[in-house]
Amino acid sequence: MKVNIALLTVTDTRTFDNDKSGAILVDKIKEANHNLADRKICKDNKDDIVVILKEWIKQSDIDVIITTGGTGLTGRDITPEALDEIAEKHITGFGEIFRYLSLKTVGTSAIQSRACAVLANGKYIFALPGSSGGVTDAWDGILKHQLDINHKPCNFVELFPRLKEK
Repeated sequence: MKVNIALLTVTDTRTFDNDKSGAILVDKIKEANHNLADRKICKDNKDDIVVILKEWIKQSDIDVIITTGGTGLTGRDITPEALDEIAEKHITGFGEIFRYLSLKTVGTSAIQSRACAVLANGKYIFALPGSSGGVTDAWDGILKHQLDINHKPCNFVELFPRLKEK
């Protein structure tokens, strides 16, 4: 099953020409035979991030939103706070597993990541680090499996029809 994914790079410094992490995710989305439904870059500004996320969660042709950047500890890193503003449910296991996987590649520096995931309006939203290693760990270690309908014993895709249940 093809998943429609929107990609948002949160950065004060990158453009489409030098957004290495965004480019890695574009390639991985295509390699997995998913559809890149939209791609944007915005500054590390919570209000701007929230506006884009609210726009995307209303679109029926988007299943998943991935952000890259803004998940660290500095004053400008506010992507998790932007997700909090629209979240209906937090997927706490995502951040836990991400940091576990990162421990193997960056050691105890993994503790500095605030990578996280939420559900909003029936959409999965994943906030990944801005580093190329971080997005690679997240995709290869979690997302490529959970966004594959054939992954067993269960996966995020098979839950799509039930995410808006009341």
